[in-house]
Amino acid sequence: MTTAKADKKAQARAEYNAFLAVCPSRQLLDRISNKWAVLILCALGGDASERPGATRAPQAMRYSELARLLVGVSQKMLTQTLRALERDGLLTRTVTPTVPVTVTYELTELGLSLHHLTRGLRQWAQDHMDQVLAHREQHDAEVP
Repeated sequence: MTTAKADKKAQARAEYNAFLAVCPSRQLLDRISNKWAVLILCALGGDASERPGATRAPQAMRYSELARLLVGVSQKMLTQTLRALERDGLLTRTVTPTVPVTVTYELTELGLSLHHLTRGLRQWAQDHMDQVLAHREQHDAEVP
């Protein structure tokens, strides 16, 4: 990469500011703040264990495994979210020519780095849900 190109790229990075309407990082924040994206990243990252706090190593998962694990996700939403995460370089889709064809999804290094953050977000939500529900009840009781 030429110095001019590298300088231009560095300048663009310095100008990323999610508080500005035209910043492309807003689109990325929108994508990764989606509940299905967070849950897919957690599932592929090994956080879907039955036991609270238990994790397994990140691993490839088949579409059907993800669909079973993410209770309530529609086929359309799961497909769209997986495609979007693949497009952003957060996971890879591998097709194995078997009968029937086997398709697996796995986190990339970039996806794994984001997984570490989403794991904390998911855990925070689970750990604090009782408090949030209590606050909601209190607020709803006070609102005329």
